[in-house]
Amino acid sequence: MAEPDVSLGQLLLAEYQTVKDEQKTRIGFRDNLLYVTLTVVAAVIAAAAQAGESAMLLAIPPVCVVLGWTYLVNDEKISAIGTYIRDDLGPRLTRLAGAEGAFRWETAHRSDARRRSRKAVQCAIDLTAFCVVPLAGLAVYWSAGQTSAGLVVVSVLEALALLGLAAQVVVYARPFT
Repeated sequence: MAEPDVSLGQLLLAEYQTVKDEQKTRIGFRDNLLYVTLTVVAAVIAAAAQAGESAMLLAIPPVCVVLGWTYLVNDEKISAIGTYIRDDLGPRLTRLAGAEGAFRWETAHRSDARRRSRKAVQCAIDLTAFCVVPLAGLAVYWSAGQTSAGLVVVSVLEALALLGLAAQVVVYARPFT
C-alpha cells in the first residue's frame, strides 16, 4: 500500500498557517481603516472650513458608516479566526501531535486582567472615530444656519445610520463582559 503524500498533520498545519495569514492581513486592513477614516474626516473638515460651507460636513457620516462597518466586519472575522483556532484547529493539532500546551498564545492574551478595560477603551475609540466625530459634524451643520429642508432630511437619516452603527459597535465589543 502506498504512503499518502500528505499527512493529516501537514494539512492541519497548512490550514493553521492559512488562517493565521488571513488574520494578519485582516488586522492590517482593519487598522488602516481607522487611519483612512481620520484622514478623510480631517480633509473634509479642512475643506468645509476653507470654503465656509457647513453642508460639506454631510460627507463625513456616510464615509464613517461605510468605513466603520467595514472595520467592524473585519474585526469580527479576526475574532472568528481566533475562536476557530482556539476551539477547533488548535486542539486537533495538539491531540495529533500529542503536545499539550501548544497554541497557548491563542488563549493567554485573553485572560489578561486588563482585557475588560482594554475592550472598553477600544469601544470608546471606535465610537469616537466612527460615530461621535461625524455626529459632531452634523451638529455643526445644524447649528451653522445654512441648512435646507432636503439636506436636513439627509442629515437626520445620516444621524440614524450613525446611531445604528454605534449600537452595533457596542453590541459587538461587549466591553463589560
